[in-house]
Amino acid sequence: MITCIVVDDEPSALDVIAIHAAKIPELKVLGLFYDPYKARDFLKDNPVDVVFLDINMPGINGLQLLDQLSFRPHVIFATAYSEYALDSYDYEAVDYLLKPIEFDRFAKAVFKVKRLIELGKSNGLNQNKFLFLKDGYKQIKVTLDDILYIQSDGNYLNVFTAESKVNTRMTLNQIFELLSPDKYIRIHNSYIINVENIQIIESNHVVINGTKIAIGPQYKERFLEFLG
Repeated sequence: MITCIVVDDEPSALDVIAIHAAKIPELKVLGLFYDPYKARDFLKDNPVDVVFLDINMPGINGLQLLDQLSFRPHVIFATAYSEYALDSYDYEAVDYLLKPIEFDRFAKAVFKVKRLIELGKSNGLNQNKFLFLKDGYKQIKVTLDDILYIQSDGNYLNVFTAESKVNTRMTLNQIFELLSPDKYIRIHNSYIINVENIQIIESNHVVINGTKIAIGPQYKERFLEFLG
């Protein structure tokens, strides 16, 4: 079962997605939110697999809402404005749906999320101890436990081990699904770290393998809770 919420300040847009979602048995809607603040508060205590999110909303827009989450679910933007499409890459959106949203297009977006979740389930519990990451024309074997930290770099990731850096076309959300949740945590919009390799923790950054990595304000509380 894929869990989701829908956030949009237009009631008719909420209704459209709710109707589409009802046609997909494996998709469960946990909430329809007209108020983005209430959606943000719900997500803090109720992790979901995916959020269908409008961007242009009063109060806080969809991008600002995501910035305020310590744990970011998969995101499918649903908006009437095509000019935000480029921004969606920075937020690792699974898909970008333009209103009015037809069911076939909606179903394709849900299928993308389903594939990502299935990929995470097949690999994320350490059933695989390594990945082959494509770097240019090469496939490079990376042992999962050897990853020190991962940096988002546009549409690519820089995956750092003690010996190497691999630049691969992937998102932070995609690779996070493959990592052990006991060791890895996202501490910034652009960084996932292996907590076992932290050398220094200061107020706004950590040091791993001599590299200073910023702690994003929206991730700090979750990071401190993770450390206990």
